Amino acid sequence: MQTDYLFHGIKGFERFAYYCYRYDMVSKEAQRRYKIILFYEKYGLDATLEAFEISKRTLYRYRLLLKKGDNKIESLEPKSKAPKHKRQSRVPREIVSQIKKLREKYPNLGKAKLYYLLKPWCKTNHLPIPSESTIGRIIAKDKDKMRIIPLRIDRNGKPKPRKRVFKNRKPKNLKAKPMHLWAVDTIQKVSNGIRRYIMTLVDPNSRIAFAVALPSKHSKHTAKVLEALIDGLTGTIEVNASPKQFAILSDNGSEFMKEFESLLQQKGLTHYWTYPRSPKMNAHNERFNRTIQEQFVDFYEDLLFTDIDLFNEYMADWLIDYNTIIPHHSLNMKNPVQYLIENHEECHMLWTNTNI
Repeated sequence: MQTDYLFHGIKGFERFAYYCYRYDMVSKEAQRRYKIILFYEKYGLDATLEAFEISKRTLYRYRLLLKKGDNKIESLEPKSKAPKHKRQSRVPREIVSQIKKLREKYPNLGKAKLYYLLKPWCKTNHLPIPSESTIGRIIAKDKDKMRIIPLRIDRNGKPKPRKRVFKNRKPKNLKAKPMHLWAVDTIQKVSNGIRRYIMTLVDPNSRIAFAVALPSKHSKHTAKVLEALIDGLTGTIEVNASPKQFAILSDNGSEFMKEFESLLQQKGLTHYWTYPRSPKMNAHNERFNRTIQEQFVDFYEDLLFTDIDLFNEYMADWLIDYNTIIPHHSLNMKNPVQYLIENHEECHMLWTNTNI
């Protein structure tokens, strides 16, 4: 039963119902203005000006708007501050078309290079030379951003439609507790046409790191490494209790898709992706890749192609020293485990099983 019919006919109910329904539909600024008017009617001018720090002229303007709007809160909604006469671009159409031609001839060329290519053409045609910023705005305002995407041909010789995939990118200034965010990557080694891969996992907060050598970068191998990491974290953090507490950061490589991605979805964990050609978004892992290559892989590279299991055993011993003995500059010359203990972080991490 609707309350409108239940209390219909009661004096003052329609006005009361109106404000109940409408009050939540207006903006906070309109509600604030209405509150100021009510405060003024109850406590007077001086108290209102002191309490809300507004001028007398502003207060009277709010009252006038409410009066003209038949005492409706919607009349106090702030109006658009956009200028009535917006500035229009004065760049000649000939220049815009020439920029588009240059972008077609040299696909997706940047504004800085377009400026130098456009400069002699403008002088020849006696046209003003737009600045780099103006060229960038011209490109941004275009419907298709003057961007040319190459067509892919399928096996039947027909153009293959390009589907844009939206991924969960790494947020700016992402912060996580120790052992809750793991940056992963792979190192490729080639010898006599044979390829071997090393999957590395780093905690950017505590710098604790793990690595496993793999026969290929198929996602089924990386998924097993991830599952071993999750099993090792059991008891350190409640992985399944709060998915947002545990996350993986990786690039867009094929080794982190299919089985790897399905395992993350199965466990209810968060997967952050870096932007293409942006290794700085995974800087901690990239730095560890350099360290492990310079201090271990380069000395046992032959063993990586002849006996991968023995290579993993040696690398596990080196990783124990890396995490528990070797000091780190980023941790004020402390090892990762010592850093966790001194910062009151419980460290119950079990060594993961690397027999893959």
